[in-house]
Formats: sequence, C-alpha cells, structure tokens
Amino acid sequence: MGEYAHVHHHSLDDAAQRVHNLQKLSILPLVFLIYHEVSGGAFGAEDCVRAAGPLLAILGFMVFTFIWSIPEALITVEMGTMFPENGGYVVWVSSAFGPYWGFQQGWMKWISGAIDNALYPVLFLDYLKAVIPSLGGGLPRTFAVLSLTAALTYMNYRGLTIVGRVAISLGLFSILPFIIMGLMAIPKLRPERWLVVDLHHVDWTLYLNTLFWNLNYWDSISTLAGELDNPKESLPKALFYAAILVILANLFPLLIGTGAVPLDRESWTDGYFSIISRIVGGLWLTWLMQVAAAASNMGMFVAKMSSYSYQLLGMAEWGMLPELFSMRSHHGTPVMGILFSASGVLLLSWMSFQEIIAAENVLYCFGMLLEFLAFIRLRIKYPMVTRPFKIPLGLSGSILMLVPPTLLMLVELAFASPKIMVISLFVVIIGLTLQPCLKLVEKKQWLRFSKSPEIPDFGATDNKNAVELSDGGGRSLAMEELQLLPISRDLYPLID
Repeated sequence: MGEYAHVHHHSLDDAAQRVHNLQKLSILPLVFLIYHEVSGGAFGAEDCVRAAGPLLAILGFMVFTFIWSIPEALITVEMGTMFPENGGYVVWVSSAFGPYWGFQQGWMKWISGAIDNALYPVLFLDYLKAVIPSLGGGLPRTFAVLSLTAALTYMNYRGLTIVGRVAISLGLFSILPFIIMGLMAIPKLRPERWLVVDLHHVDWTLYLNTLFWNLNYWDSISTLAGELDNPKESLPKALFYAAILVILANLFPLLIGTGAVPLDRESWTDGYFSIISRIVGGLWLTWLMQVAAAASNMGMFVAKMSSYSYQLLGMAEWGMLPELFSMRSHHGTPVMGILFSASGVLLLSWMSFQEIIAAENVLYCFGMLLEFLAFIRLRIKYPMVTRPFKIPLGLSGSILMLVPPTLLMLVELAFASPKIMVISLFVVIIGLTLQPCLKLVEKKQWLRFSKSPEIPDFGATDNKNAVELSDGGGRSLAMEELQLLPISRDLYPLID
C-alpha cells in the first residue's frame, strides 16, 4: 500500500509539473473571458426594452451594475486573490462552512452554468436561421446543435491559450457592428425617445430575468484562478477593465437602438438589433450584425465551458469529486470536466429561452446567497488574515454593500414561476443527497478520490493577537509583521 501511494504521488507530482510549465493566462485574454462569461455584449438585452420600455431598460442596466455587478466583482477579487486556486467559490464556501456546503455550492453553480451554456448554440442558430431557414427546426437544426457543440468543445480541449485568443477575436468582432451602427445613427438619434416609460405595462419578471442574465456570473472567472499568470495582480485589473467593457457594451447599443428608431416594444425580441442595423445602415450591416451575434454566442459558450470545466477539476483536486475529474490532457485541459459540461449542454438544450434564463437565475441566486454568507463568515472568523485585495469598507460596510443585491435576489426568487421553482428545488435536493452518496463511494473505494483536500484553516494564525515566529536570525515576528508575509498553503493546518 505504501509503495502504491509513493508511485501515485510521484505521478501526481509529474502531472503538476507539466501543468506548471503550461502557458498561463495574461490580462488581455482574461478581460475578454470575463466579458463573455458575464455578458458577451447587448445581444439578448432586447427583451428588457420589450418588458419595460426604453427608460427603465437604460436605468436598469445602470442601476443593476451598481447594486449587483460591482459588489459581486469586488467579492470575486477579494476571495479570488485570497484563494488563487482552481475551484474558486467552491473553495471559499468550503473554507467558511466545510466541504459539504462547498460541494453544494459547486453543484448549484455547475448546473446553473450548464443550463446557461445550453442557451448559446440555440441563440447562435436563431440568429443564422434568418439567412439559412433550414436551421429553424427539424433534423438540420439538431445536427447543427450537435456539430456546433462538438466544435466548440474541442476548442476548449485544445487549451486556455487558444480559448483566450478566440475570446479576444470574437469579442472585438461582436462589438464592431455596434460601433459602426452608432456612428451611422448619430443624425437619427432622438434623445426624447430614451425617456419613454409606461409603469402600467411592465413585465417585471421578464425585466428582472433579462437584467440578471446579462449582468451576472462575475464570480465564474474565479474557477480559473489556478491557471492565471500572477492572479493576485492580474485578477483585480482584469475585473476592473472587464466591468468597464461590459457596461459600455450594453448601454451603448441600447442608447443607439432606442434613440435611432421609433419605439415598437413588441418588436424588441432576440435579434431585433439586426433589424435596427438594417434601418440604420442597410442590408450589409444587418449581415454583419447577425454574424457578430453568432460570434458573441460562440464566445460565451467557450468562456463558460472553460470556467465550469475547471470548476469540476478544482473540486476533484480538493477531494469532492472522483479523481478522474482531475485528469488533464497534454494541453493541460480538464478532460472529464469538458465532457461533462458538454453533455449537460446537450441534455438541457430542449428548454425554451425564457425557461433557461429563469431556471439558471434561481439556481444562481441560491449559490450567490451561500457565497455572500461565506464572504461575511470569513471576514468575521479571520479578520487578520492577509488579503492581497480587500474591499475597503470594513465588516459593517461590506454587510451593507450586500443588502441591495440580497434583496434583489429575494425579489428574483419571488417572481419565479412555480414550475421553475419546483425544478430548481429538485436540483438542490439532488445535490444534498449526491454528496453523501459520493462519500459512500469513496468509503467503499469504488472510485478513487484525491486525499489532499487542503482547505486552509486560518485559525492557527488568527486566533491570537500576537504570534511569535523565528525569522531564522533569532528575531521574533509580531502578528502585524506576520500578516505581511505571503500565505503558504503548505503551512495551513488541514481540515479533516
């Protein structure tokens, strides 16, 4: 047994060395991966105008950014730099509440992401069916979904470097038509159209679901933290630049679209930006807009598949999933994580557009509530532990910062239909029972699990006001000096 363990750990060390030698993600591709994981541009934001009119749509994207996106991004920076590991929010929740709840967090976020990713092949074909009518249904559409999913899955298999380059190219291309349309629409802009509102005819469920879908998932990038080049520096910068890009990429098209053409709320559905581009610039701009929409959906698919595949890899590395999920290809990519994520996309692609958005939003709310609680608990339990980036609000300020997004999530849950709530609760119950089943599988040794879930316990360095250590020269270090030292995971006491 001891000989086996020696060989096993030696092979793991070799694999870790190969992964270490792979090229890490730099800031620019990281910015565009975040951009695609959160938004991918204004495609899909049309329903917001249909639900509430121009003024509430524009205000919604502005206000929602401050009460939801910025708090979520700030928490992602603080926790992601504190735990620069693959697995991201799974590790945060595990450190705060233990591996059981960390697994629940990973389960809800992965299912939410799989539901979300099922949307993009569908949207891709919806934009192209105007040009190729046969993609509207039947066998050609089914074959197209399978082929597209396979091609984009293979791209993820080839590595994050390729995914990052593709994300940059697709992101820039998806933004280009809106810039052209904006320049051509300047003579046609009527600012008074931005102020149109009718509070008596607002579909609040559609309005909130659309806003939520277009401006969430900031924390998804945390699952790739172990693949970043110097995450303690690159993650804060990338999230800041991505936030600016996401805000502009949503607001600018809405201002142009609602200001350049007369309002017809019922026409504001998926693909309406293509119609606006035809009114403003002609048929050639329509074609460019449709291709850009397809590119945006491809970018979101590959970015989110990367995020959730590495989440499964991180969970396996922390002993929450069987060890086979930690297998990497020679490109350094998580083979089983990619296959499972692709399978989830195909199984869920039968759902309608609005059902997909509603179901993923409910599960995402459950996960974010747990994430917020973990953030506050770690602030209370370990206030003195070094945080490379710390939200400069203190404990009380941080809690107050989370009040608006928490209320927003409660409102989102209140507006969920009974059907969606039942489906979501059923998914949660599966997660609650799945974790004990996996522990039984581990106990019976039916599958091999990692034996090094090194979830850090900061109590050893945070329970006392002063700790004395030798610096090798006979001098003692006080706690204040200790906090300036880099945290080494090898020194953490382990949670059993």
